[in-house]
Amino acid sequence: MTYVPGKLFSVNSKTANQVPGLFARNERVVCLFDTAVGPMVVVLVGAMIVASVETTWAGLVTPHRRHIFVKDYSSADQQPITFGRGDEMGRFKLGSTAIVLFPEGKVKWDEQLGEGSPVKMGQQIASLL
Repeated sequence: MTYVPGKLFSVNSKTANQVPGLFARNERVVCLFDTAVGPMVVVLVGAMIVASVETTWAGLVTPHRRHIFVKDYSSADQQPITFGRGDEMGRFKLGSTAIVLFPEGKVKWDEQLGEGSPVKMGQQIASLL
């Protein structure tokens, strides 16, 4: 898990279209997972009014800090962190944006979802190929 400090621009579509690189400039928590189809990255993007970001394994990751920090959970003295399908891995105190990345050609994204579609915890967003 890597915490990256940054701005807290609103992430609505109007602001996202007006602020170049908004999702790379806002505060974020980057989580890398090993899955059956290879690495998966979940980027939890902070935003205006989002008071904090939490993960189920580390608890409160923010509020705002000024420096990047990395926590490696792969060492032998760490308990492995595992999740089943649909398990909660983190939360925002007041909603924001989660960016989910898989290697190309490994998942089929739900065609019903588009830019700006709300997603609820446990909702299927893709299937493994």
